[in-house]
Amino acid sequence: MREKGKEKLNRELQNILRGSFITKVDDKGRIKIPTAFKRIILEEYGPNLYITSLTGESVRIYPFPVWAEIEEKLLTLPSMHPTKLRVVDVSSYFGQIATMDKQGRVLIPQKLREEARMEGEVAVLGHLRYLEVWNDQLFREKRLAVPLTEEDLRILSELGI
Repeated sequence: MREKGKEKLNRELQNILRGSFITKVDDKGRIKIPTAFKRIILEEYGPNLYITSLTGESVRIYPFPVWAEIEEKLLTLPSMHPTKLRVVDVSSYFGQIATMDKQGRVLIPQKLREEARMEGEVAVLGHLRYLEVWNDQLFREKRLAVPLTEEDLRILSELGI
């Protein structure tokens, strides 16, 4: 039984979306999912995605089954829970179901493209089970303005990381 648990963990670790890649937004507002991410998404989840944002600063690209898990958890909260309402409002406002094409391209919804300044070079960051896409220049500025602090490292240590 322990071996099956280790095998499952090893498989999950192999299929984590990690690292970052720079790509460009094309004239039609599409980005090409980097090959390493594309392979994992297609093998583990299929081509269907949910594209949204929680802040408007960046784009989140969820494999649809991952997004469906989030929706299942949201469904368990009371319908008038204020945090639930805010998350559903903003994720729906920016959200759109999409399908990755054979070349690995996906269209970023226009409203979100404009809000998150998705133009030119963008950084595609692996966030374990979803991708986060930033205007590369904006991400550099954010990284410098909000660096990883000693307090962050202390909290991670307390969490056993």
